[in-house]
Amino acid sequence: MPRSSPDTPIETRWEGRFITVKQQGTWEYVARSRGIHAAVILAIDEGEDGPHIILVEQYRVPLRIQCLELPAGLVGDDTAGEAAEIAAERELEEETGYRAAHWRTVGEFYSSPGMVSESFTLLIAKGLTKIGDGGGVDGEDIVVHRVPLAGIADFVAAKRAEGCGIDVRVAMLLAGGLLGGV
Repeated sequence: MPRSSPDTPIETRWEGRFITVKQQGTWEYVARSRGIHAAVILAIDEGEDGPHIILVEQYRVPLRIQCLELPAGLVGDDTAGEAAEIAAERELEEETGYRAAHWRTVGEFYSSPGMVSESFTLLIAKGLTKIGDGGGVDGEDIVVHRVPLAGIADFVAAKRAEGCGIDVRVAMLLAGGLLGGV
């Protein structure tokens, strides 16, 4: 017998400003409140010395360690109905100090569908121009890394050896699927 079916009622167990704990049958999961989701940016800087990927590193409270990630941010956390592309442009500039001339939306993805209903829209940013320092807002204290694509595996391995957490979305850089045409 299944633990729940699509027509089993969903109960809200707890709701905060950003997350909601829900239960459907015996299945417990977390959802983003207010229908917000995330925009994740694969920022590719085409330098004279080859393509570089822009990564960010920041302290993540749930892990209690620094975490290496693609730049990202919430869509619609302050403005209802915000487009993922608008949020991505804002977050790329705030977190990394880069602005992109060309954007391509890859699609919607789910990072942990057995536990979290949150989705993210993945966007590729190219034609980068450095316009500021980045680092985030409100004390985010984000460190920006411009990493040669050819050295991405070694960079990630070195950060892991330092004790840095590695966001699952960084794994696609190691697999190279989206980067074949870079």
